[in-house]
Amino acid sequence: MVFLHAFSRGAAKFTRRLDNHYSHFFSSLSTVPGLHQFQKTDNIASYNHKLFPFTSFPGILKPGLFHTTACDIVETPHELTESAAIVHIPKNSTNIFREWGCSETDISKIFERRPSLRKTDIHILQSKLEILSRLGIKSSDLVKMVHCRPRFLNCKINVCLNERLEYFESLFGSREVLVKAIVRNPSLLTYDFHNKIKPVIAMYESLGLSKTDLITVLLSRPTLIPRTSLDDEKIDYIRKTGVSKNSKMYKHVVSLFAISRIETIREKVLNLEKYGLLEDDICNLIGRSPLVLTLSIDKVQRHMTFILGIMRLSASIVLRNPFLLYFNLETVLKPRFQIACKIEDMGLVPEIKGPVLLTAMRMSDKRFVAAFITCHPEKEALELITVYNKAKSVKRLAESSKKNFTTGFPF
Repeated sequence: MVFLHAFSRGAAKFTRRLDNHYSHFFSSLSTVPGLHQFQKTDNIASYNHKLFPFTSFPGILKPGLFHTTACDIVETPHELTESAAIVHIPKNSTNIFREWGCSETDISKIFERRPSLRKTDIHILQSKLEILSRLGIKSSDLVKMVHCRPRFLNCKINVCLNERLEYFESLFGSREVLVKAIVRNPSLLTYDFHNKIKPVIAMYESLGLSKTDLITVLLSRPTLIPRTSLDDEKIDYIRKTGVSKNSKMYKHVVSLFAISRIETIREKVLNLEKYGLLEDDICNLIGRSPLVLTLSIDKVQRHMTFILGIMRLSASIVLRNPFLLYFNLETVLKPRFQIACKIEDMGLVPEIKGPVLLTAMRMSDKRFVAAFITCHPEKEALELITVYNKAKSVKRLAESSKKNFTTGFPF
């Protein structure tokens, strides 16, 4: 009995060792790439001290099944389908833009404006497009943004993103207006938030601009934030304009003086002083019509020379009628003044003289022709319209070969 008991215990130990040997052997085989995993069948006998030969091991080869662990796991058909699904990963930025919603035309425009985006990191590009999607920016808006700021998608736009968006939403009042402002100036997402954006907005608020005024100037002048600088001399110019904080022109006066270089302001004021205007009168003119500050020195010189030398009007006429500086000299002022002289030579009525001349300058082209040309008999009207069209077709000397030299931003 003792012998039989010892023999039974030894057989049991041998069986367990052999079973462990088999399990380790097949577990190591499961890690070999391309080798099919064993799956146990339903008819598996319990281990009751029986020795199984290798060919009768309780497992069969089943093609197509792979496991990453040594444990025996049976996968369902649904799990197998999910594991076999191929995840589509875009291989280049073109696919990223296409999947984001851009058409082929949009993609070509983006690459034309910023060719380096063809080789950009697709993961970084995809993360930036996801941020823009959450903001509500569409593919058509992205084309405008890249055209306006070609380096936009190469800049970091996730710095202080949440804090920045919360601040801008409270400033603009809604997400829709914020998106409109970002499309007009994408750099709102890249400017230094704490050292540039907040100090500039606080400065305009200290000058008396309300949130509504700030929204207006930010939308109309997208580069307001990086170009703003105010000193005592600029503030003195603003004070000389005589515009009150409650005036509708106040926000435009303040913003134009703030974004203009002080040297440019001095040059433009001095240019008008050459025609006999006083500095206080010029500042009052800017207060009533702030866009005078955006006109180039060359344009003002040509207009003032024509008004004083050809039209024989005084320089003070510009202070009361600043539109004379805005209208095109070659297509509006010269042709219409020539018609006024022609009507006078032909002895026709109504004549274009005095206050009527200023009214005629402000008319639309269609209204001017009807009021002063086609109202005459057919023969005279034909002669007048011929003179008028010929005068409008005359271009400025060497206009086609003119080169624009930028001396600084903004004006």
